[in-house]
Amino acid sequence: MKRRTLPAAAALAAAAALLLTACGGGDAGSKANDKIAGADSGSKEASASPTESAAADRPKITLPGDLSDTFESWKTGDTTKDAVLGDVAHRIDATNYAIAQGDPELPALNFYYNGGALADAKDWVESIAKDGYSITGVNRYYNAKIDVFDSTSAGVVYCEDQSKAFAKVRKSGKVVKTAVNDDSYVVYTTRLEKNKQGVWQTTKLTSQRGSKSCTP
Repeated sequence: MKRRTLPAAAALAAAAALLLTACGGGDAGSKANDKIAGADSGSKEASASPTESAAADRPKITLPGDLSDTFESWKTGDTTKDAVLGDVAHRIDATNYAIAQGDPELPALNFYYNGGALADAKDWVESIAKDGYSITGVNRYYNAKIDVFDSTSAGVVYCEDQSKAFAKVRKSGKVVKTAVNDDSYVVYTTRLEKNKQGVWQTTKLTSQRGSKSCTP
């Protein structure tokens, strides 16, 4: 499969453009289509109860009532792999929560990202907030494949279905929609590193739209 490596912000932007490609348009115009769709979307409560690594003082993330995710088959039965997947899910939640709040300094971003990926995620959230958009709807995450490289590093590839996720004009609450197509589906490739608190932080992120590994 052909993949293009992107800095985290570019990967988030690609995912974001995808969300509006799937659901954007309308009166918000082309600028909304370029700017909002979704970074990695978050969830109120991940289905299959992703396992979280043992870490104290985790930030509380509560998404608004009109925004949620589902995580399909997000547990493997292996303790380490499930801890990694759990922190991927929490990072997704943190990103969407930050977008919903319009807050690039949300502590949850610092908790689940690190390095350049953190800086780029903050830039992305800030750009969405400045353009006056938020997100709404349901994001579905599935086909997760995980490799644990050693005791402190791992990689996860997973799919996102954004066909029921939408851009929303923050000021008016107007939901922006477009037709669903292959670009409504994204494959993500991530690298995670375990910090001293036991949190698997995302340090690298790439994405590709319309991948045959994710499209129906």
